[in-house]
Amino acid sequence: MVRWLLRAEGVAVFALGAALYAGAGGELLLLIPLLFVPDLSMLGYLGGPRLGAVTYDLGHSIVLPVVLALAGWWLGQPLLLMAAGVTGAHIGMDRALGYGLKYPNSFQDTHLGDRQAAGRGRAAPSRRLPIPQVRVLE
Repeated sequence: MVRWLLRAEGVAVFALGAALYAGAGGELLLLIPLLFVPDLSMLGYLGGPRLGAVTYDLGHSIVLPVVLALAGWWLGQPLLLMAAGVTGAHIGMDRALGYGLKYPNSFQDTHLGDRQAAGRGRAAPSRRLPIPQVRVLE
């Protein structure tokens, strides 16, 4: 159920991003190649997995299109609104396909779970923070 909701949320974010892009005056046919521009953030992996995870996550966090959209609205700049739409649509597409923000240990290890384990029909492990052990002094 949770996996389905996360993917549905991705579809909704994609639709919202595409609508923002089109509403700001963007050509819908141009949206198709532009959807892959945010993946240039994967070039950080050339510097190793830690740098790659940081650059990928900066380009794929929902914070980026929100900031771009607010700046575009505030400044009256349709180009910023279109950039927000493209970035948001890309993030939504990735989430709908099961790709999430990356952990530095593996490209497959995301905040949505391990894509390799999920692809083999096993449940992806959750990435919970360890609970610190507390000793009570008596």
